[in-house]
Amino acid sequence: MNMADAIKTKKSDDLVGWYNNVVLNSGMMDFSAVKGFPVYKPYGYSIWEGIEAYLDKRFKEIGVKNAYFPLLIPESILSKESEHIKGFSPEVAWVTRGGDKDLDEKLAIRPTSETIMYDSYSKWIQSYRDLPLLINQWNTVVRWETKETRLLLRGREVLWQEGHCAFETDTEAEKNALSILGIYKEFMEKVLAVPVFEGKKSESEKFSGAVTTYTIETIIPNNFMIQSATSHYLGQNFSKPFDIKFVDRSNQWKYVYQTSWGISMRAMGAMVMVHGDDNGLVLPPAVAPIQVVVIPIIKDESGREKILSYSKEVAEKLRKMELRVYLDDRDDQSPGWKFHQYDLIGVPVRLDIGEREEKSRTVSVKFRFDGSKDTISEKNLIDIADRLADVQKAMLEKAKEAISKQIAETIDKKEFIRLLKKDEKVVKAAWCGEPACEGKIHEETGATSRCIPLAKEKLISESCIYCGMPAKFNAFFSHTY
Repeated sequence: MNMADAIKTKKSDDLVGWYNNVVLNSGMMDFSAVKGFPVYKPYGYSIWEGIEAYLDKRFKEIGVKNAYFPLLIPESILSKESEHIKGFSPEVAWVTRGGDKDLDEKLAIRPTSETIMYDSYSKWIQSYRDLPLLINQWNTVVRWETKETRLLLRGREVLWQEGHCAFETDTEAEKNALSILGIYKEFMEKVLAVPVFEGKKSESEKFSGAVTTYTIETIIPNNFMIQSATSHYLGQNFSKPFDIKFVDRSNQWKYVYQTSWGISMRAMGAMVMVHGDDNGLVLPPAVAPIQVVVIPIIKDESGREKILSYSKEVAEKLRKMELRVYLDDRDDQSPGWKFHQYDLIGVPVRLDIGEREEKSRTVSVKFRFDGSKDTISEKNLIDIADRLADVQKAMLEKAKEAISKQIAETIDKKEFIRLLKKDEKVVKAAWCGEPACEGKIHEETGATSRCIPLAKEKLISESCIYCGMPAKFNAFFSHTY
């Protein structure tokens, strides 16, 4: 493949076409023989591994432990919480045969693990001494989407983590739900350099079976919002049907209060959409599988050994700084081909080393984020680590500036409808929050409420933007994938 022609669509002309080009041609993912079940190629999966490593460490710091629960869930268990099964039943994939025999009971391929996990929790939790129970698992879930699937953003098999916790009190559970949301926000902004908005979901949009769903939402370039992670306060909605109760400190039987929370590969999709450009991926240094690529440039065979030797020295010194470094000393591709390749896959820093650099003990540096170039001496290679940190911060600030221009506040119903119908802006407006009102907004515009800001705010208007009833809060509205 000619690297210069790898991305055939401009981001500003066709975001979806551009996005598919980038995800496929950068080697992140591929299609498989089963619709909606993609292949995560090594480069894409290594990004997920970086996400997993960061979040796993943060979860364990607050006492969460990893476990693994079955893929298959008996129908009788899945249906114990009525709202939960009602919300998921259209998307459940079922196993009805084992080998050549029909099963006595249908088995659901997990759409989420609340029910199968809480069946075990009812046996494990007997006393307040067994609480809190803080468990997470890294797995996949299957949701038989009938909508158009999109790589990373919407698929039938979802790569994710899901945490499920049980507490003595509602206060502890609420605190857990919000603290996890804070970890997700920190991760999105600190690691993926993607700005997010914290909020609550509306009654219509919340997780099936939750009392409250907290969310972080990302604005992407076509003025859609993407749900990047959610954290649910479940109250006792699952503990009662699953009989998860304990003897409290007064020797009374009580039902536990619970939370569940998760983030999926969708966060990767948001990262690609926010940062990528017409040349391909632009990866934040914190999550890039390769942070620095070293490319020896050999024009005269007489200087080959010296250039290769110096390139190896530079690469090794950078590795000792705990940077992820790749020395591309292949001789079957030209330097120009390699330049395009590493732009395509989003490597943050490229170091070119030729005869001039070898003689002067320097490196020529190019930064993928803004295309800037520099020359750094061998003795100042530590500067590259500092510059990577600067790039990480600059990517977040650039994204914040861009996203701030994509939001419109309005008190005018006609403008509200026009902006949403044409996806001209993400709209923030005062709203009543009623499901019937949201249904009418969706019917007329195709948009939904994405989140109700957590921070207390002055109402944009005293009246709901759509139905005119008294407004309860401000909310963000947009289309979504």
